[in-house]
Amino acid sequence: MSEETSRVTKLEEIVAHQAKTIEELSDQLAEQWKVMEQTRAKLDRLTERFLSVEEQSLEAPAITRPPHY
Repeated sequence: MSEETSRVTKLEEIVAHQAKTIEELSDQLAEQWKVMEQTRAKLDRLTERFLSVEEQSLEAPAITRPPHY
């Protein structure tokens, strides 16, 4: 093998390795995006539940002292 062929082969190996790494990172990023969307949806549901509970507590009658005090 000539020096030039050896260099080209080495560069091709590096490019192949980088392409594989980029694909793996892209897959991982897509998975993390799914997790983030699920977490955001849970947060939205919890926020709605909290606001609902808060509204119900505001509608409750005020605690007053019984007349016999």
